[in-house]
Amino acid sequence: MTKKKSSGDGLMSSAGLMRYYDADDKRALKIGPKTIMIVGLLIGIGILMLEISFGRWPLP
Repeated sequence: MTKKKSSGDGLMSSAGLMRYYDADDKRALKIGPKTIMIVGLLIGIGILMLEISFGRWPLP
């Protein structure tokens, strides 16, 4: 008779990787999605204002 492997044995290697990335994630800079959207919008408005101030927008 052979012994069956438990279902948890196959996932040991991936579980180790997840723990590695979880530990590394604690030091990462966390920026929320709203912050990214606001910064992108402000950069877009700034570029548009520069285009208007140099007379390049609206196009002739």
